Amino acid sequence: MSQRNERTDGHRTGGQSRARAQPQAQRPPGAGMSGAYDVVIVGGGAAGLSAALVLARARRTVAVVDGGAPRNAPAEHLHGFVSRDGMPPADLLAAGVAEITNYGAELIDDVIVDADGSPDDYALRLRRGGSLRARRVLIATGLRDELPDLPGVRGRWGRDVLHCPYCHGYEVRDQPIGVLGGREAGAVARAVHLALLLPQWSQDVIFFPHTMTLSEHDRVRLDARGVRVLEGEVARFVVDDALRGVELTDGRAVRRTAMFVAPTFRANDALLVTLGCTFDDNGWVVTDPTGRTSAAGVWAAGNVADPAAQVISAAGAGSTAAIAINGDLVLADATARVG
Repeated sequence: MSQRNERTDGHRTGGQSRARAQPQAQRPPGAGMSGAYDVVIVGGGAAGLSAALVLARARRTVAVVDGGAPRNAPAEHLHGFVSRDGMPPADLLAAGVAEITNYGAELIDDVIVDADGSPDDYALRLRRGGSLRARRVLIATGLRDELPDLPGVRGRWGRDVLHCPYCHGYEVRDQPIGVLGGREAGAVARAVHLALLLPQWSQDVIFFPHTMTLSEHDRVRLDARGVRVLEGEVARFVVDDALRGVELTDGRAVRRTAMFVAPTFRANDALLVTLGCTFDDNGWVVTDPTGRTSAAGVWAAGNVADPAAQVISAAGAGSTAAIAINGDLVLADATARVG
C-alpha cells in the first residue's frame, strides 16, 4: 500500500512504539536562539521523516509533529522500496525516527490544529496546548482512504482487500482476484484501470461493476485483457479468518481470495487550506517540482500533494522539499545580511 503517504506512517502499528518529545509552552528545547525552529514538519510518515533527515544533517533545527495515525497501518509489509522490500511499515518508521533523532531533530507526539504567519514567523498551534514557531513549514500529512460501505471491506483492508497492485499484486499472484466498481466518477476510472492492470498478476480476474454502468469501450478493453465482467450489485464481502469471496444481492456467491477496490482519496489538507495555498480543479494542492506551494514559506510533500505517491516516492518528495527549503533559508539569510 502506498504511503499513506503518506504515511504513510513507533506509530501504533504492530506493537511498535517510538520515543516522542513533548512540546514546550515557551521556547522549544531544540529551537534556535530566536525560539523558532528552522523548519516544522507536520506529519511523520515517509515524506516527513525523509525531509527531517536531510534538514537535520544540514544542521537545521527541525521538529516533526505527528499524531501516530499512519495510512498504511493495516498493511503487514511494504513493497517496492529498494533495500526495504517486505519490511513492516512500522519498522521503517521506527528506523526513520531513530535516524532523525540521532541528528538532533525532535519528534513531537501531537497534532497541529491551526497555523498562521509568514516566512520566518509561522505559529503552529498544538492540540494539547502551546504552539511552535517556525521559519518554514512542510506539510506531509498524507491522505485518507474512503472505502466502499460494504460489510467485510474495512476489516480486511490492507490484507486481502487491496487497492494497489504494485504494492500487493505479487503477494496475490495466480489467485482468484476480484475488482469492485462503484458510482463516483474518479473511482469508476480507477476501478477499470485496476481491472486492466491485474492480469499481469493473475489470469483469473473478475470485474464486478456493482453500482456502475460500464461503457462499451471499457467492456471491450476488459475483454481484450481476459477480465470477466459479472453484473449485479455486491451485498457484502464474505469473510471468516480471511476473505473468501463476494455475495451479490441476488444471493449468488463468487469465490475470490483477493479483492481490489478503488477508494476515494481525501487529502489531509486542512492546514494547507488554512495557510491559503492554491488548489487545482481536482482539489489537490498546487506545488512546484520541489513541493513549494503558493503560500510563501510553505511546502507540501507525499500523499497530501500526490495521491499516487508510493512510500518510496513520498520519501523522495520529502528529500526534494527539504533541499529546497534549506536553499530558501540560505538565500533568505544571505539577503538579510546584504541588506
